[in-house]
Amino acid sequence: MPNRPVSRRSFVKQLGAAGALACSAPALRAQTAPNAAAQAPSAEVQAERVTRAQRLRWWLEAKFGMFIHWGLYSVIGQQEWVMESEGIPIPQYEILAEHFKPAPDAARTWAKLAKRAGQKYMVMTTKHHEGFCMFDTKLTDFNAMQQGPKRDLVKEFVDAARAEGLRVGFYYSLMDWHHPDGARCATDEAARARFVAYTHGLIRELMTNYGKIDILWYDVDWPLTLEQWEADRMNEMVFHLQPEIIVNNRNGLEGDFSTPEQRIQAAESGRAWESCMTMNDGWGYQQSDQDWKSARTIINNLTTCAQDGGNYLLNIGPMADGTVPDGSVRVLDSVGRWLETNGAAIYGADGGASASTGNYDNFTRKGNTLYVHVYFWPGHTPAAEWLTFCRPESVVAIGGVQAKVKSARVLKTGQSLQFTQDAISVRIVGLPLVAPDDPVSVIALECEAPPAVDHHSIRPLWPRYGVGISRV
Repeated sequence: MPNRPVSRRSFVKQLGAAGALACSAPALRAQTAPNAAAQAPSAEVQAERVTRAQRLRWWLEAKFGMFIHWGLYSVIGQQEWVMESEGIPIPQYEILAEHFKPAPDAARTWAKLAKRAGQKYMVMTTKHHEGFCMFDTKLTDFNAMQQGPKRDLVKEFVDAARAEGLRVGFYYSLMDWHHPDGARCATDEAARARFVAYTHGLIRELMTNYGKIDILWYDVDWPLTLEQWEADRMNEMVFHLQPEIIVNNRNGLEGDFSTPEQRIQAAESGRAWESCMTMNDGWGYQQSDQDWKSARTIINNLTTCAQDGGNYLLNIGPMADGTVPDGSVRVLDSVGRWLETNGAAIYGADGGASASTGNYDNFTRKGNTLYVHVYFWPGHTPAAEWLTFCRPESVVAIGGVQAKVKSARVLKTGQSLQFTQDAISVRIVGLPLVAPDDPVSVIALECEAPPAVDHHSIRPLWPRYGVGISRV
């Protein structure tokens, strides 16, 4: 895209392998695994693996979370990479802290929005690449308690999330453009020792001062290797202070879950994963960006994540005063209304419903129930004049359902639906011409066994009649 701002994705392209290790989940798995294997895991790391399923249980049920990118960059309003992408001198950038004075109820507004949207957890930037700490710390005066806000914004976030019954997550960037040792630590051993101690110290404060924390979301580990970061020791400290926490894989270690960015890509079998995505084109506030994803797109993304056994972490980029852009609010409220009546098709979904989507539908499953998410309602097709398969007026058909269907109903209304099933397809008939829900209608099929949809499985099953083949 022309004039696209710098992002974590473009950072990967610019820095090559070093950036990829920091930013790309597939690269992390491919490139850090050998290092991790070569380094014998400590007893505490082994214990993390043993407790992983238990620690992840709530998260796997939750499916949907809110990501919040917020920092000094929001004062400029040109996304979160503006300091580096525009080369702003650090003494000038520091002036932004004097003008970063968010409203006292900002975090409460976000938490209420997340609750309305049907999101079950929130992850906020406690320190982004710019180096500004959004919390009260004893390790630097470049923080929200001593600068503009004169308040601990992380504490306000934690209190707000808990008040709405939401789980609490901290984003923390290992990369730091502001700290004097943030770059020279790559080649200067004394600088590395100082910067690693500083980093571990900030993480220790975050894990100590705010009660129970549910998620630690590391980001960009440039410019050090996992050994140089002393990542094993870092995670040992985190789990010692927060035994029930889950951590991602962006400090070079395997972590509890993978983090594909701006794409939906399931991890290897048995591996937890979470797609993080923006609602428009950027993470931090961009005053001119009105390219909002539609509620239908968000719901289909959420459905696809749930179908493949993953979570969906959807970002908001508040303005400097904490106000969430209207475009984000409108879409999230629409998604929340949909989840109020269709949440059963998302929360706690088992994964594995289908290897692909249909022409107008998507799928999730839970136990023996297959949920058919119809995001383009078929309505009347002119082909019904000639094809009995497409009659009566509105038919939803699914090829390759791998279980016997016992009953069908509209999830929103509970209306019972008629259907037929053979070896090729399930046909749901007697449907209204107008979609019963907006922006996506869900049909629940109760089956005799855990269902799955495999469109390709029907290829060898169609009776072939030789139509159109020359007999000469």
